[in-house]
Amino acid sequence: MFKLLKQSKKSQARLGVLKTAHGNIDTPFFMPIATKAAVKSVTTQEVKNLGAQIILSNTYHNYLRPGLEVFKKIGGLHNFMDTNLPLLTDSGGYQVFSLSDLRKIKGDDIEFKSHLDGSQHILNPKKVIDIQVAMGSDIMMVLDECVALPTTRAKALKAVERTTRWAQISWDYKNKLNQKSAKINKQLIFGIIQGADFKDLRLKSVKEITALPFHGFAIGGLAVGESNKVMYQVLDYTSPALPENKPRYLMGLGYPENIIEAVKRGMDMFDCVIPTREARHGKLFIRTKQTLKGKFYKTINIINSKFKTDQASINNTNLKNYSKAYLHHLFKTEEILGMRLATLHNLDFYLQLMRDIRGAIKKGEL
Repeated sequence: MFKLLKQSKKSQARLGVLKTAHGNIDTPFFMPIATKAAVKSVTTQEVKNLGAQIILSNTYHNYLRPGLEVFKKIGGLHNFMDTNLPLLTDSGGYQVFSLSDLRKIKGDDIEFKSHLDGSQHILNPKKVIDIQVAMGSDIMMVLDECVALPTTRAKALKAVERTTRWAQISWDYKNKLNQKSAKINKQLIFGIIQGADFKDLRLKSVKEITALPFHGFAIGGLAVGESNKVMYQVLDYTSPALPENKPRYLMGLGYPENIIEAVKRGMDMFDCVIPTREARHGKLFIRTKQTLKGKFYKTINIINSKFKTDQASINNTNLKNYSKAYLHHLFKTEEILGMRLATLHNLDFYLQLMRDIRGAIKKGEL
C-alpha cells in the first residue's frame, strides 16, 4: 500500500509510493481540490495533463448536491467526474463543524441544516463511510472534530476524545463492509490526529489513532489561522510520532514555503485551495529561481496596469503562447478564459514544485 523509498539525511523528508486502486502515486504530492466534483474552471483531463497524480473532493458538498442517489446510479465519483485518477474524499467534518449555529451534536450524530436550502440532515461516522463508499474514492477520511485555533484545552481534549471514538466506530464499520465487497476493501481509509496546539493532547491523539490499523494518518486542525511558528512547532513533535511505514497527510496546507517546511518535517501529502482561489482573483505564482531555498518565487497581480502591454509569456510550460498582457486583458474584461488560464498556471506551479521537491530529496538536497 505504501512503500518508503528514501529517507533524507538532511531532514525528515522522505520519498515513497502510495498504491491505490486507480494507480500509484509518488510522494510527497499535492492534490488539486475539486470541492464540488470539479476543479474550478478546468477539466479533470487538463489537471491530469499538468501532472496531477490525485484529486481531492469533498464529502459534505457532494452529499448535499448532487447527492447519494446520483453516485449510486452513475457508479461513483470517477464516472461522474470522468477521471481515472485516484481520488481522496475528506469526511466533511470540517465543513459541518464550521456551520456553527446550523448544527448540533447529539451522541455521535451531527444534526445540521444545509447551507443550500435549510433542509435538515444528520452525519455520523458510519454515514460518512457510506457516502464515501457510494462515491468510490480511493482514499476515504474518517469523521473527526476540528477545532479552530486558538482554543481552550478543555475544547481540544473533548475534540480528541470524540475524534478517537469516531475513528474506532469508522474502522470497525469499514472493516465489516470490507467482508462484503472486494471493491470496498480496496478503498483505503485514513485516521486523523487532533489536539490543537497542546503537545500532550497531540501525542495522546497519535497514540490512540495509530493504535487502529488505518492505511495512513492525517494531521488535522492546522492551517486554520494559527501562525507558521505554531504550526511548525506542532509538526515538530507530532510528525515524528507517526508510523514510518504509513503515509502522512497534512490537511489544508498551504503556501509553497509551508509545504517545503512540512516536507522537511516528514509529511507526504498536501491539499489546498490557494492555487485555484488565488488564480480566480488574478494572483499568479511565479518561480524566480530553481533552488528551493529562501525566497524562490513571487506572486503577481495580473490585474495591475503594469501588465497591460507586457508581451512576456505567462510561463514557459503550459501557457507559453499567452502573454501577460493578454491575461491582463481577460481579467479586466471579466472573460472566463482569464480564470481558466490563471488556474492552469497556478496548478502547474504547484505540481512542478512537488516534482522539484521529490527531485531534491532524491539528490540529497532537501
